[in-house]
Amino acid sequence: MPKDRGALPPLYYPADIAKAIGMSEWWVKEQARRGRIPSTKPGRAYRFTAEQFAEIVRMYEVRPAIVAGPQTQVAAVAVLKKPVRDPQPPRSGVRLRARMPRRAALHQPDAA
Repeated sequence: MPKDRGALPPLYYPADIAKAIGMSEWWVKEQARRGRIPSTKPGRAYRFTAEQFAEIVRMYEVRPAIVAGPQTQVAAVAVLKKPVRDPQPPRSGVRLRARMPRRAALHQPDAA
């Protein structure tokens, strides 16, 4: 009987994954708990297969932007504008006044 037939894939601990990707063990467990990264949970603890680790690395991979050649055009980036305030205040007749900050009121000497 061949040895490979009943062999199970190795499972890695969250500490192993955290060390490999440069994050904390808590972060890895929290992401697995929230379903943001693939994991296996045989019992009460999270474990990871080699395929799941490779998928986690691919999920957080950052690729450089493609440099446009002389014949291609780069799409314009949208510029965020500041929200425009209403030029006229509401006409409810109530005028709001700011209170004196508590910290300033506590440190003022009494005028008496």
